[in-house]
Amino acid sequence: MRATFLGTAPFLCEDVGVLDETAPHSIGDRLERAIERHADTEGEIERGEQEKPRSLRRNLIWLAITLVSLYLVLPSLVETFSSWRQITRFSLTSLAAMFLLQVGVCACLWDLQRVALRGVAWRPVIAAQLASNALSNIAPGGGPVGAALQYRMFVAAGLERRPVVSALTAVNLLVFGTVLGLPLLAIPAVLSGPVNHNLLTAAGAAVVAFLVLVAIATLLIKTDRPLLWVGAVVQAVRNRIRRHSDPITHLPQSLLVSRGHIAEVLEGRWRRAIAAAVGRWLLDFMTLEVALAGIGSHPHPSLVLMAFAGAKALANIPVTPGGLGFVEAGLTALLVLAGVSPGDAVIATFAYRLFSYWLPLPFGLVGMAMAPKAVAPPSATTT
Repeated sequence: MRATFLGTAPFLCEDVGVLDETAPHSIGDRLERAIERHADTEGEIERGEQEKPRSLRRNLIWLAITLVSLYLVLPSLVETFSSWRQITRFSLTSLAAMFLLQVGVCACLWDLQRVALRGVAWRPVIAAQLASNALSNIAPGGGPVGAALQYRMFVAAGLERRPVVSALTAVNLLVFGTVLGLPLLAIPAVLSGPVNHNLLTAAGAAVVAFLVLVAIATLLIKTDRPLLWVGAVVQAVRNRIRRHSDPITHLPQSLLVSRGHIAEVLEGRWRRAIAAAVGRWLLDFMTLEVALAGIGSHPHPSLVLMAFAGAKALANIPVTPGGLGFVEAGLTALLVLAGVSPGDAVIATFAYRLFSYWLPLPFGLVGMAMAPKAVAPPSATTT
């Protein structure tokens, strides 16, 4: 067993090598591994350092995995890209709104990282986020590589190693924990029955979801009993669903440890941090809603929220960079289940991914240009 930086997720942590991802795993195994990585930022940075271009064999293996994975989802990916000609169905207002919403997503991340890093200047935060996000979305096995780049850029900007790792861990835990809670908000609204759906309804639902999520996160930050209850319920459900896997037994206690780390890093600024983490996901969700409304499709916002959360889960499975292909296939299918026509689901997925995945890629070069020059190449090992 391997001890993570936080001591969190001991039920998932194994002493695995960088190439262990090449071994066959079920979807459940991959999702649990993804959750562990969000709690083990230091390990993620170390893996990213080991996956630098100097390892030709490792890069060739990752490239082969990526190519095979893309081949499996190629039909859906081709179908999604073939809808680019129908981008003219969107008004300039819709396109501008999706762009501005994604700018808001980035702004929330920048503010959250500044809070965790104790008010560091905007420039290194913006540069590191833009560059690392772009690298994570294009490099095979890009998550660790992107994390390592972000770490190195912060250290090059003059920040101390240990506080950087600690801050990035808290940010990852808070952002990932927030998206895990999104489906729970959708269930009561789905059970409430049909209502008149339009973009205004979706926006109102997003505002309500924002307030509810902030209230829930505040409760979980301030008190132990609700967090222990959530951990016990999730642990019991997971063990029941995955009966053939090793059971987990310490999730409630691990959540307390992770919560303690978040609270320690954020200190008296956790309210602002929670608002930024929640806002990051809800602005992203509204991008998808605008994409649907732009082509005249108005499914139940709660069903769209569940489809959105499912797509984000697929994006965290480290098979293709940024979930390329898997997110397109999964989101299209989930939107159809939410009541969107197959044709509209393909077009909406293309528009959403255009702004959330493809458009940020060239801005990675902007981030690299903004980054300060390193005096010496920092090591990922923190002491």
